[in-house]
Amino acid sequence: MEKKNIEGFDHIRYQRPSVSKEDLLVKSKEFFEMMDQRRTVREFDKKEIPVEVLENIIQTASTAPSGAHKQPWTFCLISNPEIKKKIRLAAEEEEKVSYGGRMSDTWKDDLKPLGTNWEKPFLEEAPYLIVVFKQSYGMENGKKVQHYYVNESVGIACGFLIAAIHEAGLVAVTHTPSPMNFLSKILDRPSHEKPYLLVPVGYPKEETYVPNISRKELSEVLIKY
Repeated sequence: MEKKNIEGFDHIRYQRPSVSKEDLLVKSKEFFEMMDQRRTVREFDKKEIPVEVLENIIQTASTAPSGAHKQPWTFCLISNPEIKKKIRLAAEEEEKVSYGGRMSDTWKDDLKPLGTNWEKPFLEEAPYLIVVFKQSYGMENGKKVQHYYVNESVGIACGFLIAAIHEAGLVAVTHTPSPMNFLSKILDRPSHEKPYLLVPVGYPKEETYVPNISRKELSEVLIKY
């Protein structure tokens, strides 16, 4: 392994196989077409999934870049039915309040095409829940360690997580009940970790329906300079 010392720190040479222009186009198009099939799914089959699959997915998410390489995230993987039930009940309590008045009428109108409401049975039906926590700061040997760009770093890791779930052949829904403090209590997480995202994961039911919606065209999201 080739090394270089830069300002007193070891650096290793980065090497990756060269890709031709033709292959760049093919690979980028194939990845887009694969990801374009991704949909949010709220109906899960109870078919078992090897835990190693979820471990690989989470390890992929943890390859995301982060501020000063502090990796300010914790992924909690839950399959225990009792814990899933506690999470569902607590999430639905918050969702009842939200749909009952916390959310604006405009917000609720925007959600109507998606067919969502305060009931969240998928929190029990999905074989796995992944709860992503952001670390406001780190703890090493009992001392606080500063973290940087925490929201941005954890957001990128969640993007990797969603892509890895889809690539593995599974489906997910990104759930963000607000507030989410109940997750810290149920999972007994330390005070420097804050819940960021709740992701049920599994196979879709054999007969599953999703809203008939479309994504913005490239011309609507891309500005070239």
